[in-house]
Amino acid sequence: MRKIYLLLWIFLSNFLQAQVTLRVTSIPANTPANSIIYVAGTFNNWNPQDSQSILQPDGLGAYTITIPQGTGTAEYKFTRGAWSSVEGNATGSYLPNRTFVFSGSAQQINLTIQSWEDLGGTLTSTAASNVQILSTNFFMPQLNKSRKIRLYLPPDYQTSNKTYPVLYMHDGQNLFDNATSFSGEWQVDETLNSLFNAGDYGAIVVGIDNGGADRLNEYSPWVNTSYGGGQGTQYMQFVAETLKPYIDLNYRTKPQPQYNALIGSSMGAFISAYGAVAYSNVFSKIGVFSPAFWFAKNDLESYISNSTQSLNQARIYFVAGTNESTTMVSDCNQIKNSFLNKGVTTNNIFTKYDSYGAHNENYWKGEFAGAYQWLFQNELLQVHSENNTKPIIIFSNENNFYASGLEHKTEAILFDLTGKNLGKIELSNGENKLNIDLSTGIYLLKSSDFLLKFSKQ
Repeated sequence: MRKIYLLLWIFLSNFLQAQVTLRVTSIPANTPANSIIYVAGTFNNWNPQDSQSILQPDGLGAYTITIPQGTGTAEYKFTRGAWSSVEGNATGSYLPNRTFVFSGSAQQINLTIQSWEDLGGTLTSTAASNVQILSTNFFMPQLNKSRKIRLYLPPDYQTSNKTYPVLYMHDGQNLFDNATSFSGEWQVDETLNSLFNAGDYGAIVVGIDNGGADRLNEYSPWVNTSYGGGQGTQYMQFVAETLKPYIDLNYRTKPQPQYNALIGSSMGAFISAYGAVAYSNVFSKIGVFSPAFWFAKNDLESYISNSTQSLNQARIYFVAGTNESTTMVSDCNQIKNSFLNKGVTTNNIFTKYDSYGAHNENYWKGEFAGAYQWLFQNELLQVHSENNTKPIIIFSNENNFYASGLEHKTEAILFDLTGKNLGKIELSNGENKLNIDLSTGIYLLKSSDFLLKFSKQ
């Protein structure tokens, strides 16, 4: 009997030593009184309101819970009883899953809850005054969800009649504002403002926030069985077919491919490389920072190789740290060669591999200016005179446009008032046949030189 007791004691002793205690030493000041704090994770099927997973006050101003022994790596987050009230980062935005590793010995992990997503954060914004929130819930019909969109306008946007190139950048939270970034910002706004003051023409930047837990799903058209993916096609459809037409309609942009860029890092670089092929007729400038090609490299390579799209006008900038991973440089070179084999010229592909490069925003912000300037160095951007008068467009009942005041033959895009792209037309002074049947209503014509409204009676 003593042996049985002794074995039982040894078992219980080992079990207790293998437990993990989570100790929350600080919670947000705006946490509602009498809130119940739960932990949800891989160890309880991610139940945000598990009655067995409630943190308890320890009498010393902290809250604790002990997780029974498990194996491998555990992922978890704290909630106030629902995923709508899950913890966030310092600004109240998405916080990636926390992790710990079951080590076989007792652990106590001291933690801080920075914010609750439904209550917001506390950091001070570092965004420049010419950065704005375009929309907090811009609808993405291809994914049936909404997303925050951020917008940088050049310093002279309000005082000129210029039209601008546009950079569409992923992970918008990390571009302009340290208060919303995951681990530091790119300082895109400060960089472009500084370049503008030094004589740069200027560009608009559209920052598309990532989808938090859906980020990996949205940034790859292909599924990685360990990490997700599969919604990248719909995401790029949103960027190219919904968001870009809206931006072109509502802001003074240069809509042609040579003036529009896709730029991202890690998985954002992956989806940008995909977009270079899927929408080569929309975006010809591609910035690829520390790409996560490992996620579905063979799928991407095959997609590039089998594409029937013309990539002759694509201009692609690769930048990465040589020590980010053992395959980072070889992966970049493999995808670079796929683009070269499909017609991208050697003059239009640039690779920069840095021994000091790291997989973080601090590295990418230092490389952004060089990438931006190289991508657009061949485009002749000239300021339009503010004394220019707008051309006159008259629509006739014979389904023709009469145009006058055009300086040259112009390609324009026709929109209805909902922002739907109805097609392209070529305009020159005089009569222009429209091969699109229009119903009675108001329409808009957008070119690189003008935005005009007209009506069909």
